[in-house]
Amino acid sequence: MSDIVTLTVNPAVDVAITVDTIRPIFKLRAKSQRHDPGGGGINVARVIHRLGGSVSAIYPAGGPIGELLTKLVEKEGVASKTVRIAGNTREDFFVAEASTGQQYRFILAGPQLAEHEWSACLDLLSSLDPFPDFVVASGSLPEGAPDDFYARVIALSKRRGARTVVDTSGPALSAAVSAGVDVIKPNLREMRDLIGYQPADVNEWIAAAKDVVNERQAKVIALTMGHLGAALVTNDRVLRAQPLPITPRSAVGAGDSFLGALIWRLAADADLRDCFRWAMAAGAAALLNEGTELCRPDDVNRLADLVVTEVLSGSPPE
Repeated sequence: MSDIVTLTVNPAVDVAITVDTIRPIFKLRAKSQRHDPGGGGINVARVIHRLGGSVSAIYPAGGPIGELLTKLVEKEGVASKTVRIAGNTREDFFVAEASTGQQYRFILAGPQLAEHEWSACLDLLSSLDPFPDFVVASGSLPEGAPDDFYARVIALSKRRGARTVVDTSGPALSAAVSAGVDVIKPNLREMRDLIGYQPADVNEWIAAAKDVVNERQAKVIALTMGHLGAALVTNDRVLRAQPLPITPRSAVGAGDSFLGALIWRLAADADLRDCFRWAMAAGAAALLNEGTELCRPDDVNRLADLVVTEVLSGSPPE
């Protein structure tokens, strides 16, 4: 079994096209088209695999789109185990407008999972032997899955001695934090919803993350803040990194690339500052690519040398 297993309970096939100009009524003919396997955990697994980590993916799949998703995951070289479901796996659509450089993202709801289907995902995870060192549960929950689904993943993984990582939003994130998750990676919107108020500046955002660590049992928070960079917060350490000065082509996959690199280095027992540096590089590397492409290893390696991390509290610089 892999060192890292990702669980994506609401996966998708991502369809990315480019058109000259978006106009109502007219037929908009695509200049380019690509299909990628998608969903938070699947994307994280793709990044970890690209960077040389040992990873496998668990996800439900159904219908013709589910068959296509499985083929796309296999094409990426990521080992996977699937749960067959009655509904058809969803598609997401990403449209780039060449004349303006704007990107439009259409996220479909996906199939509703019956109780025996989402329970089968937990059973499949529980059956792994040997059990992985890290379990990464990432992405939205589908209709039918309970808000505490990821909390159940955490409880199951804790019993088997694994560290847990959750990247989601809303009630599912709150339940995961209350369950004592090891790592979360919220963006500003997800963090605001978690804490219930809007911090005024970067210092207040970081203080809020610190409060969550101290009061709600998340051990590590990797807070991504867009043009403000990111912060990595533990009970005894706060790190901050500014964004790299690059011109983004697409924001799709940046968060998943960030998390994939972070977990890749954590699984290698790297120092948190090193993990953070590689995560920042991978997130920035994803911005260099068009459509639904994730980070590329050559870009990650190049950008990692440019990342500057600042120790705001805790251990001094190494």
